[in-house]
Amino acid sequence: MRIDAHQHYWTMSRTDYGWITEELPLLYRDYLPEHLEAQLKKHKMDGTILVQAAPTLGETEYILTLADRTSSILGVVGWLDLFDPNHREQFDRFRQHPKFAGFRIMIQDMPDASRILENSFVEALREYAKRDVPVDLLVKSDQLDVLCELLDAVPGLRGVIDHIGKPRIAEQAFEPWAAQIERASKHPKIYCKLSGMVTEADHQTWKPEQFKPYIEHVLRVFGSERVMFGTDWPVCLLAASYDEVVDVLEGALPEEWGEQERANLFGDNAKTFYKLK
Repeated sequence: MRIDAHQHYWTMSRTDYGWITEELPLLYRDYLPEHLEAQLKKHKMDGTILVQAAPTLGETEYILTLADRTSSILGVVGWLDLFDPNHREQFDRFRQHPKFAGFRIMIQDMPDASRILENSFVEALREYAKRDVPVDLLVKSDQLDVLCELLDAVPGLRGVIDHIGKPRIAEQAFEPWAAQIERASKHPKIYCKLSGMVTEADHQTWKPEQFKPYIEHVLRVFGSERVMFGTDWPVCLLAASYDEVVDVLEGALPEEWGEQERANLFGDNAKTFYKLK
């Protein structure tokens, strides 16, 4: 099964997407399943994991309705605020939907990432770890130390780091990102998405070879069984086409990889992690 494990849809008539402004004209429009269908067919994708793009319960409800009418949406990663005392009830409501696959913590948007180490947050996440709930972790590279502390506090978490932790690829900065990602990989239930890389490079002048050290490092420390392919479409369009995103990853894969390793990366791991039927 081939799966794009990270993409988004949105409708601008909603008011959830405060980060999408007219200053981003390429993104400031509707992106819906019919707009991605041709690319999924071209790359022989069986479906996608649709990930929330706004920190609201309403947007999660909206993308679950999209999943109701779109067979290519295999799973939906919604949003929860673990600081909200009602998060358990909200989660239990979402999990009634057959395509609800987990939720995402948007650490990236927190002015103070260390808040995720507060007792209430850690205890909430421990509850979801006990229930083996898949959790996406959206962080910037300068927040990885705090994330690693969280992982140490919740060692059984079934989590995936989105966008390889957003290293500063435009600057070709490798450390301390590399050491931090390796530390995170020591947790056996933590995965990593090879997604969102092109938008961390210079949008206009990036070269495929600039991504290779980052991809090789992730593959080395996580192995072929805890990595996932994702395009981050349509956000990727700020820097690259769907085809180019696929080509960047394909061009950096180890020569010794066989069919099984490639199948893991391009779908089987996502199916396992998100417990897709």
